[in-house]
Amino acid sequence: MRILILGADTILGEALHDFFLFQGRHIVEPLPLESCRWKSERQAKKALRRGNCELVVDARNLASPGRNVAIQDLDVKRIQWLARASHRSGTGYLYVSSAEVFSGSVERLYTEDDYPDSQELQGEMLLHCETAVRDHCERYLILRVGSVFSHRSGNTLSHMLGELSKGEVLLLGNNRRGSPVAAEDAARVVSAVVDQLSTEADVWGIYHYCSSEETNCYEFAEAAMALATQYTDLGPGSVELKKLGEIPPMINRVLDCSKIRNTFAIKQAPWRSAISDTVKRYFHERH
Repeated sequence: MRILILGADTILGEALHDFFLFQGRHIVEPLPLESCRWKSERQAKKALRRGNCELVVDARNLASPGRNVAIQDLDVKRIQWLARASHRSGTGYLYVSSAEVFSGSVERLYTEDDYPDSQELQGEMLLHCETAVRDHCERYLILRVGSVFSHRSGNTLSHMLGELSKGEVLLLGNNRRGSPVAAEDAARVVSAVVDQLSTEADVWGIYHYCSSEETNCYEFAEAAMALATQYTDLGPGSVELKKLGEIPPMINRVLDCSKIRNTFAIKQAPWRSAISDTVKRYFHERH
């Protein structure tokens, strides 16, 4: 299958590109973010036509707490343009979204049948992106994932490690629970989905994936700091639990992954098994 990766220079896009090339099962056409800043529907159509692909994998707007650029109205419009073009040409559209579309107000796992109810701007904009895909392309697959971390810049883990390396003190709360996903693990999941789509299996729809372990920002940073001490000097107390006057409400964005397991035989992987190599790669690439 010929695949067009949008946002091939994002943390997920780079991991996807590397994973597909390593497997060698599909032909990959990478398109960086700068080349996706279309100003008209005609430009979006042209990009799709040049890609000459059977499937678009859109990794541009994956929400990550460490991202520097928020999703804008024009980004939603660009997705709408591309979704329409994909529909007309019979091209499949795989859009990578995030657990941030949910408010996190429930204690149970979020399923694909739960309505996205986030009241945060990023979550609302992601829902607009999802809606643009669903409303304008018949052959779509939306994959919501937990917060993605990587050794590359522009995500929560690299931000934490950067601050720790400078001797900064991280003030972190423990009221946000989730199941983070290594970029390479997310690439593994997308690849498994693409393999099934390449057989013309009718598996379109919405799916969830996150790691098999729940955590919060404080616990995640604690694990990262313990590993970082192997590569840099960190002073005691580099990570502090934020002292709050009032206990904030718990935000729980853990996803139910039974549908993707039952449909694609994709098993969840623990984030702790990936973070060690991720931290190692972060420091090795900077020294």
